[in-house]
Amino acid sequence: MWRVPIGSPNATWQRHCPIGPRSSRTRGWRVPAETPVPAGFPDGFGRGPGETDALLLLRCLLGPTPRSLHALIWTTGSASRALARIRTGGAGSDNDRAFLQDADVGAIRRGLDRAGARFAAPGDPDYAPAFLRLADPPVAVFARGRVLDHGDDRVAVVGSRRPTSTGMEVAADLGRGLAVAGVVTVSGGAVGIDAAAHRGALDAGGVTVAVLGCGIDVSHPASNRALFEQIEASGTLMSEYPPGISAEPFRFPARNRLIAALSRGVVVVEGAAKSGTRITAEHAVDLGLDVFAVPGPVTSPLAETPLGLIRDGATMIRGTADLLEDLGFAGGRSGERGVPRGLSDDERRVLASLVTSMLPSAVARAAGMPVADTLTVLIALEIRGLVRGIGGRFERTFKAAASQPVG
Repeated sequence: MWRVPIGSPNATWQRHCPIGPRSSRTRGWRVPAETPVPAGFPDGFGRGPGETDALLLLRCLLGPTPRSLHALIWTTGSASRALARIRTGGAGSDNDRAFLQDADVGAIRRGLDRAGARFAAPGDPDYAPAFLRLADPPVAVFARGRVLDHGDDRVAVVGSRRPTSTGMEVAADLGRGLAVAGVVTVSGGAVGIDAAAHRGALDAGGVTVAVLGCGIDVSHPASNRALFEQIEASGTLMSEYPPGISAEPFRFPARNRLIAALSRGVVVVEGAAKSGTRITAEHAVDLGLDVFAVPGPVTSPLAETPLGLIRDGATMIRGTADLLEDLGFAGGRSGERGVPRGLSDDERRVLASLVTSMLPSAVARAAGMPVADTLTVLIALEIRGLVRGIGGRFERTFKAAASQPVG
C-alpha cells in the first residue's frame, strides 16, 4: 500500500528537502570542465562514513543534471568532497547552497521512510549495475516495492501516450507474453502503451518495473494510481527523483535512459516521429541492446517511430510470438531453463557466475578462476553466442538464458 497521499507533497520532506512541486529548473549550475569523464564512479563512491548522507543530499539538489553531477564527482573524487565543493561556491548554484544550509538529513530519511521508499547508491540491490554503463549514470535512485533482482531478464515495452486500440492490445499482449516466459516487463508508467504493458504483465501474474519521471511518491498520471499500487505490491517502482518532485516534460527524456539500461532489449509499440519513445530506443542502441518495433500503417503518424527504427535496423515483430522467438523464450519460462549442452566445466562455471553485466575480473572472482583463464572462456562463450562483450564488460545473451537444461 502507498503510505503517503499520492500526488500530495510530504510536508516534512518539503520543509527539509524543499525541491517538491517547484516547476522551474535552477539556473546557474556549474561544474569545472574536465574531460573526458570516465564511465561509472570512483572506487568506493557512496560508501564509508558520511558518504551516504552526502550522496543523499546531492540527489536532493534541484539544480544539477545527472551529467553535471557525474562530472563533479569525478572531479572531486567522492560525494562528500563534491558536496563541500558546492557549499564553498566552487560548483553549483546559490539555490543549492541555500538548500544545503538548512537541509536536515535525518528529516529527509524519515520522509523517505514515511513514503515507503528506499535510497540506493551504486552497489546497493536496487541500483542496477547496468546504470553504470550510461554516459550520465544516476548517482543514486529511489525505489518502492520489490527489491530489484539482478538475475531477472527484463525487456522494455514503450510507446505512445495516445495509442490506437490496436496498439493497446499489442502492448498488453506483449506484457502477458513476457510474464508467461518469466521475463520482467519494464516501462515508464505513463498512460497508453506503458500502462497497457504493465497491466498485461500483472494480469499474467508477472513482475513489472515502472520507472517514473517524477518523485518516487508522486502518482503521475493520477489516473494510474491503482496501477502503481498493483506494481508496488508485486514489482518495483523506481525513480531518480526523491519524494515531492512533480512530473515535468524535461524529466522524461532523462527517465528514458534508465528504462533502456534496466533492460536487455526495447520494444517500441507506436510512436510519433519526435517522441520520448524514440529517445528510449536511441539509448538502447547506445548501450548495444536489441531494439524491436511493431510496424503500423505507413499513413499513421503513430507508425513513424516504429517504421523509422525498422528502416534503421531494428527487428520487426508482429507481436508476442515473434518477440519470444527472437529472444529465445518461445518454449516456456526462462526460470525453467538451465545451462546449455556441450559446455566444459570452466564454461559452465563462468556462465553461471555471469549474473549481470560484469568485468572479467569480477567474473573471475565469482567463478574462482584466474582472470586470464576466465577471459579465454568468455571469448569462447561469445563465439558461441552465449555472452556478449560491451565496453569491456560481459553479459549473458538471451540465447544463454533460454538454452535447454543439460540432459
